[in-house]
Amino acid sequence: MAKEKKKVINDFGGIMYSTDPSFIYDDEAAATDEPIPNAQQDLRVTLDKKNRGGKAVTLITGFIGDDEKLMALAKMLKTKCGVGGAAKDGEILIQGDFRDKVISILQKEGYKVKKSGG
Repeated sequence: MAKEKKKVINDFGGIMYSTDPSFIYDDEAAATDEPIPNAQQDLRVTLDKKNRGGKAVTLITGFIGDDEKLMALAKMLKTKCGVGGAAKDGEILIQGDFRDKVISILQKEGYKVKKSGG
């Protein structure tokens, strides 16, 4: 159901092309199936106004994990803030300026959180 993220050149660790027909690229990101504990997650909370028609959103980046956990975290943050938002590509958008509230909620959940930008 979840769409795979598009691979860019930086995802391959510098390997751009191989003429060896038996070459198999080891995808290290897909090989790590064990979840990362909340205390080791390094999340950044910023206020973003770009390309949103002047509307402000709280942007949480740096989440590492599967889409189900990302969606669950986004849903919890949206309900505690009482607003809408979205979650995709490892980022969570919360409508409005809720930086301080989001930081306190994430710290209670055990995440390492930093306020970045402005």
